[in-house]
Amino acid sequence: MSRPTRAVPPWLAHALRAQRGPVARSAVARGALGGGPLLLAAVLAGRPTVGVVAAVGAMFAGINDRPGSRRASVGRIGGPALAGAAGLAVGTYAGDHLPAVPLTLLLTGLGLIAGAVSAPGPVGSAMGTQLLVGAAVGAGMPLPEPGPLRALALLAGAGWFLLLRLALPRAPAGPFRLDFRFDGERGAIAGVYDAIAALLDSAGTDDALARRAALTAALDHAQDALTGPRLRRYASSAAERRLHAQYAAALPLAEAATALAWAGETVPARASEGPRRLAAAVRGGTPTGPLPAPSRSVPALRALDDALLRAAEAFDSGAGGDLHSRRRSRAARLRTVTGARGREYGTRVALCFGTGVALAQALHHARWYGQHTHWYWLPVTAVFLVKPDLGPLASRVLSRAAGTVLGALLFAAFAAVLPRPAGLVALVVVCGALIPLAARHFAAQTAVVTVLVLALVMAAGEPQASVGRIGETLLACAVVLVVGHLPMPGQRGHAIRARLVEAGGAAQTYLDHVLAGSADREARWALRREAYRTLAEARTAIALASAELPPLARHADGTDEIAATLELLVDTTTAGAVHLDDTGRLDPRHLARLTELRDELARRHRRAGLPVPQLRVTG
Repeated sequence: MSRPTRAVPPWLAHALRAQRGPVARSAVARGALGGGPLLLAAVLAGRPTVGVVAAVGAMFAGINDRPGSRRASVGRIGGPALAGAAGLAVGTYAGDHLPAVPLTLLLTGLGLIAGAVSAPGPVGSAMGTQLLVGAAVGAGMPLPEPGPLRALALLAGAGWFLLLRLALPRAPAGPFRLDFRFDGERGAIAGVYDAIAALLDSAGTDDALARRAALTAALDHAQDALTGPRLRRYASSAAERRLHAQYAAALPLAEAATALAWAGETVPARASEGPRRLAAAVRGGTPTGPLPAPSRSVPALRALDDALLRAAEAFDSGAGGDLHSRRRSRAARLRTVTGARGREYGTRVALCFGTGVALAQALHHARWYGQHTHWYWLPVTAVFLVKPDLGPLASRVLSRAAGTVLGALLFAAFAAVLPRPAGLVALVVVCGALIPLAARHFAAQTAVVTVLVLALVMAAGEPQASVGRIGETLLACAVVLVVGHLPMPGQRGHAIRARLVEAGGAAQTYLDHVLAGSADREARWALRREAYRTLAEARTAIALASAELPPLARHADGTDEIAATLELLVDTTTAGAVHLDDTGRLDPRHLARLTELRDELARRHRRAGLPVPQLRVTG
């Protein structure tokens, strides 16, 4: 008789799971050319500490470097670098002029601000992280350079890496292109058409929901790739206008594919051939050629055929199109920062970071560090542990502890045999190249960054301190585990509830637009994009919260079912919109399903203690 197998706890399963997928060789090259050459130049110039700070800036830029367009990388790398430089300047000044208690209070206040700023999204999260890391390093790592010079060195390192990101082409898959400016955009848009084809193939199968979620992720990625910072309001080149047209042409295709998947019936195999040929045309910059037309037996297939015809025309003309980008005002962003999400996360970050600073200074004044004057490691570790976008808290603690121990032991072995400073520079080059590979798992990334940082601080003149860093890391892990599970004032789970309310509002706006019978399809596509995007963000937050230890995971009870019901509502609305375009009226089946989902949402909202959305279903 076989014994029943125990399910692995979600937090442990997350810690054991690694991301998969190819790593661009260009990212590895950028990592190798980032911090190492800066450190070498500074060592040769007799200013190694300046090179250390510049290399740290390049290291963070490499961590923030993500697949996508060059334009989007400006915000992803530049914004956090500016925040890190500001934190470094403030931390240096405060560390030089404030005693322990006021310094701790100041840095705790910065933790509150940084946590709140992290609420709107990944870029804000990276800015908050680098603000706190810069402040801790500035206050806890005395160097001969004044604060402004250290801040400039950090910006120079990040700027150097950003220059590499903008100037170096990606490794070409085919013949080398001289025009590689938009290779990130091409890859993102081609991914959208591939996702549409995959959704069509999965129609009528159990994979349809997962494929639709993958399509949402691909559209989000393409939208971000095309809407980075620009000097002009509109696309200024024919190549960029063509990319905009190709993205806009994908939206009605995605709508039709979603409607076909909602119907739950298989579609002819030739239906997915058109989107795949469009994906190949985007990647190769070639004409689309003749596209196979699907049968026109039902409204959604007719919509797919019409969308393919419009896509072929858009690819040929390259006249541009609306990106339907998210238009969030400063007031809306401020409400997110000061709202429930910002307050809840800001409080947790402030407590963890402030406790880390207080303990580090207590150990520093008690001479626990011996002759070392650097106490930044403990609070910096606390910052990385409290990051919610890197996985559940328990998983992060386990991965951070394992990665630090491995990295510190590896560095101790390297430090015993490598010549100085040449060996340290070589170690920085190798670790910089490994960062894109190690990003697949937090423990691996921690190990690589630990070796890199220990090499940098030794190049700055600090003696080998691997054992001490292991002890500080374990202490920071204990601090964050305890503080992260403390009962907070008010109701926990505000962040998830706020995201669900936002997603419900977007779904309601989209439903109202469709039921009103508006002929403005571009507005409808924009509302559909916003509804799916806010739902995807809510599902991500719910998945992370559900994988926490039980004291935290219980605050997410029932929320995943609400998000799933909202997604079904948006899917049904999309199918109804396609049918409305074809026949001029909503099918009774769509209205009945919308009414059923509305009532189910009301029941689930009451059970979870959320305000019941006022969804009006009339046709």
